[in-house]
Amino acid sequence: MTQDVKEIFGSASGSSGSTPPAALAAKVRTLAPSMTRSMQRVAETVAADPAGCAALTVTGLAELTGTSEATVVRTSRILGYPGYRDLRLALAGLAAQQQSGRAPALTTDIAVDDPIADVVAKLAYDEQQTLADTAAGLDTVQLGAAVTALAGARRVDVYGVGASGLVAQDLTQKLLRIGLIAHAHSDPHLAVTNAVQLKAGDVAIAITHSGSTGDVIEPLRVAFEHGATTVAITGRPDGAVTQYADHILTTSTARESELRPAAMSSRTSQLLVVDCLFIGVAQRTYEQAAPALSASYEALAHRHRR
Repeated sequence: MTQDVKEIFGSASGSSGSTPPAALAAKVRTLAPSMTRSMQRVAETVAADPAGCAALTVTGLAELTGTSEATVVRTSRILGYPGYRDLRLALAGLAAQQQSGRAPALTTDIAVDDPIADVVAKLAYDEQQTLADTAAGLDTVQLGAAVTALAGARRVDVYGVGASGLVAQDLTQKLLRIGLIAHAHSDPHLAVTNAVQLKAGDVAIAITHSGSTGDVIEPLRVAFEHGATTVAITGRPDGAVTQYADHILTTSTARESELRPAAMSSRTSQLLVVDCLFIGVAQRTYEQAAPALSASYEALAHRHRR
């Protein structure tokens, strides 16, 4: 885990410097893949049984997870807490929330023979959890900075492939309707060709859940090197894409399974971030955005009449 990742997640929790209880499970799901195996055991244990772990000393949790006290402390800090004492307090708060009637953090995977009603219920819960995790972990300072850059942009280029490409198209369609000049690029060659034309005052946004999609990273790098403000929307704040991002917006996902690929849950969280960006920009540019929206509705109204 790099120092940059720690700083990113430390700032997301606000001025208190400690992660709120509601964000703990989201951070475990997001950060666990980047942790060492011993840290993963600590993180997954506290997320699975917050009440039980809240009652343990640092020595007790180290013994329970087969790790060391130093590992427990390091895990606490990576999760956004100054020390283990602060993590225990958050665990107690999370346990109280769960005991008050909140749904458990994880649901059963969808099975091949599940009735369709169960599929609907499980997917609805997983989507809800993904949105809640993304909202809990989203750095509003980074979000505000990205909104400011977009609101004043001469031009906006958005890069994404596959499911992330659909999200890129959604964002550009929204921005176009409020009067911004925006383009979505799924063709990597065209994306780089356009990135070369960007400069200070322009914004480039890369959308990649893995944070390692080369076809998205390359145009963002080019845009970054040409002076554009760059934004990464990613599920991996330690991914390669972030080294070329001025602002990083982290998404969360539900667990991947055979019948629920990562593209489904990552798209849900990406769309939430895109909507937050759009609303933020619309607020900042309301005098321009409101008439532009009205004009777009009027231009298409005749297509919806019978």
